[in-house]
Amino acid sequence: MPQLIAAIDSGTTSTRFMLFDHSGAVVGFEQREHRQIFPRSGWVEHDPLEIWQRTQEVIRATLYKCDVRPSQIAAVGITNQRETAVVWDRTTGQPVCNAIVWQDTRTDSICRRLQEAGRAPAFRKKAGLPLATYFSGPKFRWILENVEGAQARADAGELICGTVDSWLIWQLTGGDRIHVTDPTNASRTMLMDLEGLSWDSDLLDILAIPPSMLPEIQPSSAPAFYGATATDGPFNAAIPICGNLGDQQAATVGQTCFNPGEAKNTYGTGCFMILNTGDEIVYSRNGLLTTVCYQMGESAPVYALEGSIAMAGATVQWLRDELQLIGSAAETAGIARSVDDTGGCYLVPAFSGLFAPHWRSDARGVIVGLTRYVNRAHVVRAALESICYQTREVLDAMNADSGVPLRRLKVDGGATVNDVLMQMQADILGTTVIRPRIAETTSLGAAYAAGLAVGFWPDLDALRTQWREDKVWQPQIDETERARGYAGWQKAVERTLNWEE
Repeated sequence: MPQLIAAIDSGTTSTRFMLFDHSGAVVGFEQREHRQIFPRSGWVEHDPLEIWQRTQEVIRATLYKCDVRPSQIAAVGITNQRETAVVWDRTTGQPVCNAIVWQDTRTDSICRRLQEAGRAPAFRKKAGLPLATYFSGPKFRWILENVEGAQARADAGELICGTVDSWLIWQLTGGDRIHVTDPTNASRTMLMDLEGLSWDSDLLDILAIPPSMLPEIQPSSAPAFYGATATDGPFNAAIPICGNLGDQQAATVGQTCFNPGEAKNTYGTGCFMILNTGDEIVYSRNGLLTTVCYQMGESAPVYALEGSIAMAGATVQWLRDELQLIGSAAETAGIARSVDDTGGCYLVPAFSGLFAPHWRSDARGVIVGLTRYVNRAHVVRAALESICYQTREVLDAMNADSGVPLRRLKVDGGATVNDVLMQMQADILGTTVIRPRIAETTSLGAAYAAGLAVGFWPDLDALRTQWREDKVWQPQIDETERARGYAGWQKAVERTLNWEE
C-alpha cells in the first residue's frame, strides 16, 4: 500500500524533491542549486538540461537516503518557477537555447511594440495580464525571432515550448514524451483565455506563435493522470504524475487558502501574494494580476488576484554575492537587529524594473537617503524593509480591488525563518502575520494536488485539518510611525523611474 506522495519543486535557484506522508509531514528531501546565467544586463537564463540533471539527482538522492522504494509512492506532483520559457526539439529533446527566466527583461522591445499597436487591452481582457516582460508569451516570441532557424522549425512542427513544468513532465515520462501543462502555469503565458482555460487563437496570432508548439492544458489535480514516470528514469518505476501547479498557486494550496477572501504571501526569490476570489474572475483596477488559483479534477476553476514582486530573497542574495555585505542570508537578522532603524535610507531593488502594482520596466534599483551616519547594518536593514514595503504596496492594491481589508496574512517560504523580517512585515502592514509549521508550502501544495488525484487525501476539508500555526507576529509600532516610513518609501520609489528608454 503506497504510503507517500512525492513532490518535485523546481524553483528559480534550485530544485527540491520532497516526500510527504498522510499527515502532510516531511519524510525526506534533497535540494540542489543550479546556475544563474547573466549574459548581459537585464538578461537572466537557466540551462534546461542542468535543471533536468538536478531533478534526477535530488530524486535519486532522497530515495537512497530515506531507503524508500518506488512502490511506496502513490503519485508525483510538480511545482515550478512560472513564466520561465523553454523551447525544445520535439524529437531529440534538445533545447534550442537556454531558458529565459521570468526575471529577464530582454522582451521589453516586444512589449513596447505591442503596446504601441494597441494590443494591451486584448491581453488584459482575455488573459487578465498586463503587457510585461515577466510573462512567457513574449519570451517564446523572442526565441522564435532571435534563434537561428527557430521560426522555420516551429512552423514545420519540429519545436515545442512550455514553462518548466512542461519541460520536466516531458523528460520524466521518457519515451512517451507527454507534453502538458495546467491552468495555473498556462495563465502566466499571456496566451490562455481565462474563462475557457484554453489557448486563445487571437492572442496566439498577436504573438505569432504556432499552436502546435503549445502543451495540452489539463487540470492541476488530474485523476486521469498526465502520464507515468519512465521505468528507466530516476524513479526506476512507473508512478502516476497527476499534480501540477505553478509555485505560487502551489503555496496557496499548501496554505489551504481554499475559501474566497483567504490570502497568503510567499517569500522566496521574489515575493508573491495571492488572494482567492473563488469562481469569480476579478479584473484588477490597481495593478494586480488576474490568474487561475487551481483546478482540481473536473471541478470548476478557482481564480485569484496576485501581486508579484521580483526581488525579495534575491535582494538578500545580491547583498551577499554582488555587494558582499553579508556572508549568508542567516546573518541579516542579527545585523538588522543591531540598529534601531535604517538611518533614513531606503533601498528599492528595481533590478528587473518594478512589478506589481507599478509594472514599470524602465525602473532601476536605487539606495536613497544616504548620509555619513549610514553604515552596513542600516543598508542590510533597508534591504529587509524593502521586501516588507513592496508587500505593503501589493496589499493596499489587493484591499482596494477586493473591498475587504485583509486582517490576517499567512506567510511561507524560506525567508519566513527570519523572525526580524516577519516582525518588520507585521509592523509595516499593520496586520497579523502567521507562519505555518511547514514553511515550505510550495512542495506541499504540489503533493496535495497529486494526492487528491489518487485518493491519498479524500478532499479539501481533509487538507484543512492538517494546517497548523507555528508563530504569530502582531504590529508593534503606531500608525504615525507606520505612515511616516511608508511615505519615505513612496518617495524612494519615485526615484527609480525613467532610467531606461
